[in-house]
Amino acid sequence: MGCRTSKVLPEPPGDVQLDLVKKVDPLQTDIYKHFIRGDGSGSKMRGEKTGSPPPQAAFSAAQAPTNTGQPEASDPRRNKVAKYRAKFDPRVTAKYDIKALIGRGSFSRVVRVEHKSTRQPYAIKMIETRYREGREVCESELCVLRRVRHTNIIQLMEVFETAERVYMVMELATGGELFDRIIARGSFTERDATRVLQMVLDGVKYLHTLGITHRDLKPENLLYYHPGADSKIMVTDFGLASTRKKGDECLMKTTCGTPEYIAPEILVRKPYTNAVDMWALGVISYILLSGTMPFEDDNRMRLYRQILKGKYSFSGEPWPSVSNLAKDFIDRVLTVDPSERLTAGQALKHPWIVSMAASSSMKNLQRSISQNLLKRASSRCHSTKSAQSTRSSRSTKSNKARRAREKELRELNRRYQQQYNG
Repeated sequence: MGCRTSKVLPEPPGDVQLDLVKKVDPLQTDIYKHFIRGDGSGSKMRGEKTGSPPPQAAFSAAQAPTNTGQPEASDPRRNKVAKYRAKFDPRVTAKYDIKALIGRGSFSRVVRVEHKSTRQPYAIKMIETRYREGREVCESELCVLRRVRHTNIIQLMEVFETAERVYMVMELATGGELFDRIIARGSFTERDATRVLQMVLDGVKYLHTLGITHRDLKPENLLYYHPGADSKIMVTDFGLASTRKKGDECLMKTTCGTPEYIAPEILVRKPYTNAVDMWALGVISYILLSGTMPFEDDNRMRLYRQILKGKYSFSGEPWPSVSNLAKDFIDRVLTVDPSERLTAGQALKHPWIVSMAASSSMKNLQRSISQNLLKRASSRCHSTKSAQSTRSSRSTKSNKARRAREKELRELNRRYQQQYNG
């Protein structure tokens, strides 16, 4: 959703460089070209064989590619693939053919692979474990992925470990991102929106039941399983997730998230619960029905003030055509007081979701949504490549810019704590 998707990450020590994967120019014959976020890891995990369900994953593509049969030497960029292939442990290359480099970060490389016996495509994140910082960040993600088994959540297939590297084999999504699909299709109604939200809410409810809070829900992390019209949606990217075991303190304190989706209680630096995920889902629901953001400003401090006030409007197209029940759903999740915010279970029981918008107008909202999405993208993306693509562009700002600005948040907290409590 637009260009400004930089994360607000936990503030590390001054000498730490967080591993945020930058986009890699794909091969001409490779359409697996989504932005990938990578984190270093050193989790002590044995390579585990698992079943081979259809490919999904945290690494998305528009469709499955075909083998072109062209020699790799014909394209200089293919030499990069050969370079990373040479770094892979023989146990990995014995099972998987390395096909293309998808993304890279300070501590990791992500490649598209194909299982040699089943020919199923997957993605492998190769992490340099000699970096302590990257190890600690990725251990959180691995802790989540090893526990989850849900149809609407990305799956970790297996893990290989060596003295210096960890290889995470992930399912591969081939259906693309949520808003790419909306822009590409000819029709999108409230009923379509409720289908999407039902799947996402079901996945989030499952996570919350396990004591897992995602903390970075946004459209870019919602991927389609396959290109078909009946594809399911999957929740991906658990790099900022928090896991609480039974009996652990349920409150979290780390300031993290993506600015436009961050909940008010995080901004005022209060201990918070998994209700922050529901706030993010409220923002996603608003965008899903309009193609616009409920809270948006180029200045981060002004953006935070908007969020703290919880003031947004249902003005402009296509809001006059959106049902009151849909607006009521958004109002109940975009509630500043987290104790009054709907839980995932309660949201699934909201009349608008339960009825699949049966009482809502079936007016096609696709044109207005697409126009708003594209207008926002063109106004915020300055590169020619971004302007020519309908795909949401990713920020390549420095890691420093992506981290929480402690001085900024202290000032915000000082000025608004009394107002927030009142």
